[in-house]
Amino acid sequence: MGKREKKKIKGNNLKPRLAIYRSNKHIYAQVIDDSCSKTILSCSTLEIEVKEKCEKTSNKVASKIVGEIIATRLLQENIKEIIFDRGKRSYHGRIKELAEGARLVGLHF
Repeated sequence: MGKREKKKIKGNNLKPRLAIYRSNKHIYAQVIDDSCSKTILSCSTLEIEVKEKCEKTSNKVASKIVGEIIATRLLQENIKEIIFDRGKRSYHGRIKELAEGARLVGLHF
């Protein structure tokens, strides 16, 4: 049995891709337009706005706050739909909380 290959997820200017990266201490989210290979927006637990709202950056609460912030920034840019790219991680824990935080604000995916 061979290695499993990752499905290629691509976004465009109408539905950009929300790419998530999770480390042991932080979580990073960036919105990418793959048609012109540009990052539209980004947010992470390294930002002061997130650090003021939570005491730890490596838990579900911080992930949900990052999801809410990235969703409000996207809605200000008039982007209401995205393609969710969780990377190699399963839809569980901090990845799930980030997605639920974005959906709570009104983002569709």
